[in-house]
Amino acid sequence: MINFEASKSFAQMLDETDPLKTFRDKFYIPKTPDGKQVIYLCGNSLGLQPKIARSYIEQELEDWAKLAVEGHFKARNPWMPYHELLTKQMAEIVGAKPIEVVVMNSLTVNLHLLMVSFYRPNKQRYKIIIEKGAFPSDQYAVKSQIKFHGLAVEDALVELCPRKGEVCLQTEDIIENIRKHADTTALILLGGVNYYTGQAFNFEEVTKAGHEVGAVVGFDLAHAAGNLELKLHDWNIDFAVWCSYKYLNAGPGAVGGAFVHERYARSFDLPRFAGWWGHNKNTRFNMPPDFDPMPGAEGWQVSNPPIFQMAALKASLDIFCEAGMQNLRQKSVKLTGYLEFLIEQIADERIKIITPRNPDERGCQLSIQVKQSDKRLFEKLLANGVIADWREPDVIRVAPVPLYNTFGEMFEFYEILKRILSKDV
Repeated sequence: MINFEASKSFAQMLDETDPLKTFRDKFYIPKTPDGKQVIYLCGNSLGLQPKIARSYIEQELEDWAKLAVEGHFKARNPWMPYHELLTKQMAEIVGAKPIEVVVMNSLTVNLHLLMVSFYRPNKQRYKIIIEKGAFPSDQYAVKSQIKFHGLAVEDALVELCPRKGEVCLQTEDIIENIRKHADTTALILLGGVNYYTGQAFNFEEVTKAGHEVGAVVGFDLAHAAGNLELKLHDWNIDFAVWCSYKYLNAGPGAVGGAFVHERYARSFDLPRFAGWWGHNKNTRFNMPPDFDPMPGAEGWQVSNPPIFQMAALKASLDIFCEAGMQNLRQKSVKLTGYLEFLIEQIADERIKIITPRNPDERGCQLSIQVKQSDKRLFEKLLANGVIADWREPDVIRVAPVPLYNTFGEMFEFYEILKRILSKDV
């Protein structure tokens, strides 16, 4: 346990002894109009650009120019199997076996594709359990799937609510609700980390409880992939989806990913929306009329891979591979803990951290609730070179990312925040 200090010299000492300190130099840091690097705490919305991303994309542009269609087979990284270059590294990041992971599409597209297979309501089991306040895209996807099956949302959707006076869910309450709806639940779908509160759910316990009542369990890992040390295979999760433009630094609108547990690798009888790229690659170019899915998560592919997007993601995954997810998580706990400590030193009743204090129940995001839902504090932070984000109705989200944020930045943010509050925002 570290005894933190609210001093510049202490923050400098932490940076000097940080084994991952050189990784910041691998990213472009935005600058203010006067040329000073911003304090970028918005990696939970869009990760920074790896400096090597340009060369990775330019390699594919060069091969396209020189080889045209032949690039599918003769490019430096042939395009036909390009997605396979990312599989092993992505599997390591989410704690899965390569056969369980595929990089494809975008998050919500993947969520719909997997719900086609894993939300199979019948007269007895038809409910979906989600957290109240889930990211809107998840709410839209879930409600539309319910309606697609001819069911009423008010009957089939169960939303988990925090206890009165609290903002985060208690694990025991989640499990209690799962057992309450044991006989009627078809699917449990939670965000790995809630986008608003920053709460990380207990994947293993929720999955175990869901399976005990006969439900399928899936997770949206938009705010968890590249943030938490995940063990999707060991936790026995049925399926998961994620994006890669947040903590995985693959750029705006980047390609997403999906996990399907190994036990479904050859469940070819599962209904799915089929496409050419999910077909057996050994016979794909024979153009057969009947779909023959590949084993594993690859069998859920529908379209050929977007090479430029995958090249950008490959650049980031190479950095993750070099740093190591376990090392990044260790620094994240320390960095986030230091930021939490500093904010608490301000002791101003106008702000409150609503993210759980327990490091096991959060990633690197801290959600600062502002009384009276006043956005002026956020706007003043922005004017002082701090890039965070505002989420209605009353939260400033700050996310110190271990790959490129420093302890010195946490102290500087603390000083800026304290100074703004002292001037009576």
